[in-house]
Amino acid sequence: MSGDLKVKKNGESYSCPFCSSKKKNTSSLASLVQHSSGVGAAPNRPAKDKATHRALVKHLKNDLAKSPEPQPQVIPVEPLQNKDEKFVWPWMGILVNVPTELKDGRQVGESGNRLKGQLSQFCPLKVIPLWTFRGHTGNAIVEFGKDWNGFRNARTFEGHFAAGGYGKKDWMGKKNQGSDLYGWLARAEDYNSPGLIGDHLRKNGDLKSVNDLAREGARKTDKLVANLANQIETTASLEKMMGQREQLLQSYNEEIRKMQQLARRHSQKIIDENQKLRAELETKMNELDVRSKQLDELAAKSGYDRRNIEQEKQKNAIRSSHLKMATLEQQKADENVLKLVEEQKQREKHAALKKILMLEQQLDAKQKLELEIQQLKGKLKVMEHMPGDEDSASKNRINELSEALQEKIDELDGMESLNQTLVIKESKSNIELQEARNELENGLLDISGGRAHIGIKRMGELDLKAFSKACQKKCSGEDVEVTAAFLCSKWETEIKNPDWHPFRIVIADGKEMALYEINEYKCKGSYPVGELWNFKEDRKVTLKEAVQFVLKQWRANRRKQR
Repeated sequence: MSGDLKVKKNGESYSCPFCSSKKKNTSSLASLVQHSSGVGAAPNRPAKDKATHRALVKHLKNDLAKSPEPQPQVIPVEPLQNKDEKFVWPWMGILVNVPTELKDGRQVGESGNRLKGQLSQFCPLKVIPLWTFRGHTGNAIVEFGKDWNGFRNARTFEGHFAAGGYGKKDWMGKKNQGSDLYGWLARAEDYNSPGLIGDHLRKNGDLKSVNDLAREGARKTDKLVANLANQIETTASLEKMMGQREQLLQSYNEEIRKMQQLARRHSQKIIDENQKLRAELETKMNELDVRSKQLDELAAKSGYDRRNIEQEKQKNAIRSSHLKMATLEQQKADENVLKLVEEQKQREKHAALKKILMLEQQLDAKQKLELEIQQLKGKLKVMEHMPGDEDSASKNRINELSEALQEKIDELDGMESLNQTLVIKESKSNIELQEARNELENGLLDISGGRAHIGIKRMGELDLKAFSKACQKKCSGEDVEVTAAFLCSKWETEIKNPDWHPFRIVIADGKEMALYEINEYKCKGSYPVGELWNFKEDRKVTLKEAVQFVLKQWRANRRKQR
């Protein structure tokens, strides 16, 4: 300033040079700016006081702000004693005694942006002056947001005004508040109070305590964790399903590749045979052409009987025509064979594809059911962690999800039970078929004749004829049968020994088949066992053929008895 007017007293405190007679001392630069702004905007002050205080505000902002002043000390905020105390949320502060003046029949005051600039050290989001039909009410609402940083800023805002003697208690206790601003943090008392301030707080906020917000944050965290767990389970189920699909596709591709290889080998074999036949036809046609030329030359040289030559030419022509027709037929046959091969390949491919699709549909149904069960479990977990557990709608939703989950679990259990039942039925059917087969074997031992083409073959029994043929090459006379019987008996004894391996280099007929049959039927102690056999076709008899044979024998015996 100029003259003897001083703002700064002792390096730490500030005072208003125009209010020294009133002992108007402040402890910080911000408080002095607030005081000067309030006096400069007060409508009941003389014009000279308002002008000097406005000039002081301009000086403080333009000149002293540029000087290397120490920053105002941050007022420490005391820890919150009662965490169940209700505050207005989103966090809001109340600003009162904002300077106003009468202008054009209405009260006017500082705008929200200007007030926000004065309170910039508290980081407010917005300052909302409260107006009525008469104009500015001298009150404003300071918004600090919804997060915990906003709560700290709001408490710092309240602590600053309380430390300077401009808090709520000071405002309510003083009869003459002067022109300075007062501010505090909005609580339940302000929220429920009548008037414009209470109406604004009730319209734009709710009452919540620190513990309420902490519990709500914990519930949101639990809900987020449950959602993430549900997503992880769903992703794992999808990955499992995609892996099974990939395996199924690989199996299908492998089957298709094998079928294509077999079809190519079969087609190549047919083509090679057709080419061989075509080459033979061409050779015969060339031989006929050569023979025809020879006959022409012979007729020209020796005067041979032309009639015989013509007849032979006609025969050759007919044979050549037949060979050409055979060649054409062979070509048509080749085309038909290739067409049939392609059709067979397509049929096999369609059959394999149909089987793959059926298995895939069954797998999809089971995986879809399992995925729905996992999703319902995840939804139940989310509902259990959501707020509003006492709400009837939430309980109904949880009950509906529980019932749907139980239905899906029952459906999956029913599907697995059906599969298990089918497996058990198939096993029982196989046992019954085997028992029926054994009964047929026992019956055929009694009714089968010597020349019947269906009977019981002792699998793994050595053939004495094979030994006799082998002994005839080395022995002669009466020793053949004796030697063959001795060797056959010896082999039957040795076969029972699992460590006995007779085949080194040469394998004799009969013995290899007997050992193969014993190993195939896994006879106990390597003893031969009976098996229903078709001796005419040298193969195992089906159960249907055996039953038909028994019925045929029974009818024949019945007719004989009549």
